[in-house]
Amino acid sequence: MKYILMMNTMKAGQGVLTWPQKDLQAHVAHMMSLGEELRKSGELVSAEGLAFPAEATLVRAGKDGMPVTDGVFPESKEFLAGYWIVDVESRDRAHAIAAKASAAPGPGGAPLNMPIEVRPVMSAPPPDMLREQAKERQK
Repeated sequence: MKYILMMNTMKAGQGVLTWPQKDLQAHVAHMMSLGEELRKSGELVSAEGLAFPAEATLVRAGKDGMPVTDGVFPESKEFLAGYWIVDVESRDRAHAIAAKASAAPGPGGAPLNMPIEVRPVMSAPPPDMLREQAKERQK
């Protein structure tokens, strides 16, 4: 089953960019090692870090269908810093991976124990089910 593991972090200016270089390098090395471990095990589907909220916009369709944008939202206390999508045998395994990411080292090498949200990735219903539903609607 696929899960998305979402890593939230504190507002820009309070996080990794203010850490000493050696602490930042240890943190990045931990994340790179986790990615490599998941690639080797075949559990990693995708992983990306995300830009700071100052680069984000909120988009919705206007009445004419054209994009209407809003943002940025720098007042956010926390923001999504990155994610992993993993394909694992169980929710327990997804939780174990999240715990490993959560324990990434911070200043002085102490584990950050940051929250990692774990959520199942929904997939479409099987094609047979969709055909059956279409038949039911036609009746």
